[in-house]
Amino acid sequence: MFEPLSKIPNGMRYYFGTESRVRRAVEDASMSVFDGWCYEEIATPTVDYYALFERGMGHAEARRAFRFTDTDGRMLALRPDVTSSIARAAATLFADRARPLRLCYAASVFRQQPRSHAEWRRESKQLGCELIGAGGGATHIEVLVVAAEVLERLGLRRDSRITLNNVEVFNGVAEQLMLNSERREQMRRIIDARDASELQRFLSTCGPASSNGPITNWQLPRLSGKREILDEARRVITNERSRAALDALEELWEAIEKLELADLFEIDLGDVAGLDYYTGLIFKIYLAGAGTRVGSGGRYDNLTANFGQGEPAIGFVLDLDAVTDVLMRKDSALVPQTEQGATLVADNDATELFLEARRKRARGERVRSDFRGE
Repeated sequence: MFEPLSKIPNGMRYYFGTESRVRRAVEDASMSVFDGWCYEEIATPTVDYYALFERGMGHAEARRAFRFTDTDGRMLALRPDVTSSIARAAATLFADRARPLRLCYAASVFRQQPRSHAEWRRESKQLGCELIGAGGGATHIEVLVVAAEVLERLGLRRDSRITLNNVEVFNGVAEQLMLNSERREQMRRIIDARDASELQRFLSTCGPASSNGPITNWQLPRLSGKREILDEARRVITNERSRAALDALEELWEAIEKLELADLFEIDLGDVAGLDYYTGLIFKIYLAGAGTRVGSGGRYDNLTANFGQGEPAIGFVLDLDAVTDVLMRKDSALVPQTEQGATLVADNDATELFLEARRKRARGERVRSDFRGE
């Protein structure tokens, strides 16, 4: 079907003027923070084998990629994800480099099917960092502190909220209930929808395992807040796997309090999206005024094993477009007040105009040439 060239495809857009400058300022500020924590910038291919993303993201997520066939018949894709490419590089190109690897990036990703109406873009730019080859609670603290500093550098700390969870809380309960993969996914969707009444109906069908302790009164979708949420969760969650995850969250929260960052964070045990990808800590980044989350991250210890040697890894990503949208509506120092610049008129000798223009530019002034005199 013929489309007029005056239109652009759905989910794509132009950026111009002040908005483009804000995008650049957000990118520069974020990458400066990453550099300050010794994260090295990496650029991954825009086009890669589709199998890379299918193995890294999983079949369902990878199918949202723009796919096409190479000249040799192999399936290619426009990059829908950066972390998969970095995990492969860590397991292959950087296999012999000292650990941990600290890598960061600013890269566009392309997804044929948007996640939701709020996340309508099919091309978006991601700012992210990955810490690969080190485990333990200290890596959790580092990545969260880096994320907090990025938000502070952008002047968004007071408008931000980072929610924390651990996938093992959910996994322990699913194991206790002896759920098969289909039922596990059904419960995950119910919790993700924050439907407490439907969750109770689901638990009532789980047989004897659900009557072991107070699990039938489980209100996980409503368990969000500060440190006290962990004590509330322990009253209804009895299995050792989940309780170990709650202990890990409490240890992390103690560190957050000591770092005087508790105002920026919350615990949200009802956040169970993307559990098959992550292996421990997960977190989401929200901004007041944004219609959806603007960032996410967590631990993904199994990913590099898809491409070579398995090793612990953790990271996060910010959506540049979503952050820029918020800043454009704020009185932000990152929104430039553009000067018009000095207008220089070209008379008979254009070289005189450009001599004067070069003098002004050497002083850092903005100039605009006016050719009406030509």
